[in-house]
Amino acid sequence: MTNLVRNYSPHIAPNTRTAPSTAELRNILVTEASQKLQDFLTRWRARRKARGPNDQPAGGSEKQPKAVDPVLEAVDTVLVKLYTELGKTHELYNLLLEPHDIVVSEVESVLRRHNQYNALSMLYRQKGNEIKLLDVWSKLIDGEWTDENIPDPVSNMISLLTEKRDRALTQQWGLWLTKRNPERGLQLLMPKDSGKRREKPEEDLALLEAIKEANPAAGIQYLEYLVLQRKSSSPHLHDLFAAASIEQLSTALAQESVSKLWRAKAASYASSRTDTSFLAYFASTTPDSPHKRTRLKTIMFLAGSGLYDASVIRSRLLEHQKVLRLELAIVDGKLGHHREALSALVHDLHDATSAEMYCTLGGDLVPPRTAQILAENNEGLEVLTTTLYGVKIKAGAVTRQKSVVDEGTKTELLKILLEVYMMGNGEDNARRSAHLINSQAKNLDVLDVLPIVPQDWPISLMTSFLARSFRRTLHAQHEGKIVKTMSAGQNLEVRDRTWLILREEGAIVEEPVEPNGSKADPQSFDEKRGEKLGLHLTGQVGHDEMHVGKIELDNPVGDGESNFV
Repeated sequence: MTNLVRNYSPHIAPNTRTAPSTAELRNILVTEASQKLQDFLTRWRARRKARGPNDQPAGGSEKQPKAVDPVLEAVDTVLVKLYTELGKTHELYNLLLEPHDIVVSEVESVLRRHNQYNALSMLYRQKGNEIKLLDVWSKLIDGEWTDENIPDPVSNMISLLTEKRDRALTQQWGLWLTKRNPERGLQLLMPKDSGKRREKPEEDLALLEAIKEANPAAGIQYLEYLVLQRKSSSPHLHDLFAAASIEQLSTALAQESVSKLWRAKAASYASSRTDTSFLAYFASTTPDSPHKRTRLKTIMFLAGSGLYDASVIRSRLLEHQKVLRLELAIVDGKLGHHREALSALVHDLHDATSAEMYCTLGGDLVPPRTAQILAENNEGLEVLTTTLYGVKIKAGAVTRQKSVVDEGTKTELLKILLEVYMMGNGEDNARRSAHLINSQAKNLDVLDVLPIVPQDWPISLMTSFLARSFRRTLHAQHEGKIVKTMSAGQNLEVRDRTWLILREEGAIVEEPVEPNGSKADPQSFDEKRGEKLGLHLTGQVGHDEMHVGKIELDNPVGDGESNFV
């Protein structure tokens, strides 16, 4: 460069730096010099590599790490700069893939200036600088930088964070990615195989709020992940999920087409004579859509979870009580409002099947079998069915936890259902009442049923119930007599076995204390002869025996003489 100024200045205007001819000459000279330097350094590095591992710099040993050779650092660092400036990407990658001593801070600016972001990310990964590596990928994701050699920076970021298992780092970049790509961001925040982790509701809630701020829809998905996949037992999270589900139903009903469809389904079910429940009818006849899956998921969650505040959810459902009658009945059952729940099922939905199932299950409306069928025929319900209903669907086999219903609760609910049936008018209610009475004769007492039944009912409607009730009452009476007789025989047998033992043991009668403070002589009572014996002790009581000097009969029987031994 000095020779250019010395040879051509001031003959070339305006100066040798900006004049086109000298600028081009300078570029040629720099390129040639760089190429010569690169060739020299490459050959020097190849010769050193050929000499093998014995050619090590001084200061290293097997037990102590070798010191870094500044010559090696200089050669490798300059080669990176030369390859980058000369556009030799292939040679640059080959150098980075071999063992090297590159000083990263010296080459960062050069690699950025020439858009060699893949080489920069390779260096950061080799040096373990994940923070700067993630920053490079973030700029590529945002489009601020471009590099055709990094086709999918999002996948690279997810793979690195998954491998690192750093919770704080994962949450930081997971939230960042959720704002730009909710699906891939939640992939980071909702790992499928997260292992066993102690439940931390405070941390989960804080992360949930951050996700909602980044993307509200992603927040709902993360909430569902916490409740259904992580199986959180936090009542607050269950409240949030139930409220979010009701909000989604309200959004769906705001669409006129959805509202008309659901009202039409309820009307068609009420006018049909079918033994299937309304839930099964709705699931089988409604076309598949996100709105249908949302309602089924909400129904199954409200029925399966017992941790949410049912009173708060009920107040939210009242806004759409004419359409969401089944959901309202489920929540009433959770609150113990059994009469209101059964009235809604019988008189509003005209769903006698669900009403009787409600009584049989002790206040539940979705049995595990129904949940399993819904999960098989509708996408997205498998996890919910497994978590809330204990139903595991594996290779066509269904395993579920058995629940025991209290017989007293079942009987009480059946009585309420019979009263609800009797409150209605018409042939259908009479038919349902007669069917309920005859089919539940085991759980209904005749003394509870007769006062409820109208006086103008024909006996023929209750023939089966009365016959079974009387037969059961007579059976219980005869069984009681048998048990009573067997008990009397067992008592007699016990008395016979213990009589001789009691006879031999006798009885000890304690005398009251005399007025002068002295105790009366110990006496025993002969139960067989009805005599009281006074024991007059003489002598001393030894360690192993007691000598009785005289036994005198206080109340002799016979000639009135005293008997002495």
